[in-house]
Amino acid sequence: MRLVIARCSVDYAGRLTAHLPSAPRLILVKADGSVSIHADDRAYKPLNWMSPPCSLKEGDDGVWTVENKGGEKLIITLEEVLHDSSHELGVDPGLIKDGVEAHLQELLADRIETLGEGYSLIRREYPTAIGPVDILCRDADGQTVAVEIKRRGEIDGVEQLTRYLDLLNRDPHLAPVQGVFAAQEIKPQARVLATDRGMSCVVLDYDALRGIEDDKLRLF
Repeated sequence: MRLVIARCSVDYAGRLTAHLPSAPRLILVKADGSVSIHADDRAYKPLNWMSPPCSLKEGDDGVWTVENKGGEKLIITLEEVLHDSSHELGVDPGLIKDGVEAHLQELLADRIETLGEGYSLIRREYPTAIGPVDILCRDADGQTVAVEIKRRGEIDGVEQLTRYLDLLNRDPHLAPVQGVFAAQEIKPQARVLATDRGMSCVVLDYDALRGIEDDKLRLF
């Protein structure tokens, strides 16, 4: 990961345009190719960003151009660099799931057909360079499906599944890969984001999966 603290302005050109005037900011360049610009507030949320896959070109004039495969550009004009360092973080082991999430994963893998008739399991904890995908399976048409499981589905879970899908869809043996965001409860904002990104949302009934109550999943 590369950390750059600099006085800079930022312009985004793509489906819309946006401008950040000159100010001191933190720029994160991650090993996965993503670039994000942060202020000293807003918690973890960046002011602007470009998700991978994308390319970064650093001009001699201090202008960085970040471009994704869709032709969208993030143009960062560096006026004064206050700090510039790189750090090798290695492969992150990912979040350790709590007992309920781990059990949901196990139950759903054992009863994968509850996602739909004709579904078949490829494997649980499918390994990738950025962490394991909870469940990888195929639907009745043979299309690969990646399932991210949460106890409570929020926006960060959708972002996590998005990163997995971006990576998995680069593998010609798996692509195209569809995403399913599954949780006992899915927040409205997370549902909107997931739907916008073409993912399916599934509300999991823990007791039903264990065979205690109605043996159904509610799909939305």
